[in-house]
Amino acid sequence: MKNLIAVLVIIAALLGFSSLFVVNEGQRAIVIQFGKVQRNADTGMPTVYEPGLHFKLPFIEQVKRLDARFKTLDGDPDRFVTSEKKDLIVDTYVKWRISDFASYYLSTNGGNQVQAEALLTRRVNSGLRAEFGSRTIKEIVSGERDNLMREALIRGADSAQELGIEVIDVRVMQINLPTEVSQSIFQRMRAERQAVAMEHRSEGREQAEFIRADVDARITVMLADATRESRSLRGEGDAEAAGIYAEAYQQDPEFFAFIRSLQAYEKSFERGNDVLVLEPNSDFFKYLKNMSGS
Repeated sequence: MKNLIAVLVIIAALLGFSSLFVVNEGQRAIVIQFGKVQRNADTGMPTVYEPGLHFKLPFIEQVKRLDARFKTLDGDPDRFVTSEKKDLIVDTYVKWRISDFASYYLSTNGGNQVQAEALLTRRVNSGLRAEFGSRTIKEIVSGERDNLMREALIRGADSAQELGIEVIDVRVMQINLPTEVSQSIFQRMRAERQAVAMEHRSEGREQAEFIRADVDARITVMLADATRESRSLRGEGDAEAAGIYAEAYQQDPEFFAFIRSLQAYEKSFERGNDVLVLEPNSDFFKYLKNMSGS
């Protein structure tokens, strides 16, 4: 009897435990019964369980918990074609959440988020391709980006409803040209900049030569003027010195001759080993042979 009671208690505990389920914050839950989503008997709408403790039929109903929070779909950059048949590499992201949990569960193979994001990416990119295909590169870059994202959001939201997904926002983060096109454009820009740089350098060299020639001419004129002025001053000084010498000589010719002889003696014997070859009666020894100088 005791064993039977213990078995009954264990079975009751198992039934009670399997009939309870908890939905965490940020989640919603749906109940699957015989492969179908449980619906409200009055409204016919799928029953969605809010966070908290709930009951279900044990072993018959299965609970599928789904993430009800906002999610970001940030895939790899994709290639889009403009109305000019020009390729662009566009990097986008999508903000989304589950709006219809039953439709989401059925359309994504049991709530598989990877599959849901793959399906959503195809639908959003389809809308973006239509928007990029109706605009030129200039329109996309210059001011049509906001309008493009708004139209892409509308298209993406409409096409994602059948997946049970609400598209909150579609944003274009970056628009680039393909690598091969970018390299061609950069090479052309580099060649143009090099041509402009060479033109500026040649103009600079021309101006430098002109400035250098002008400065050289000015220097030549200044040196000529300075040489002429220095020679004029030197001539005036020599004339003035000659006049002073002449005036001094006229005042006392004998004293002047004596001073000049002393200066000549000093210059001739200043190194101590000079040798002079002169006649004994030369005027050079005039004041050495006779102190009076007569």
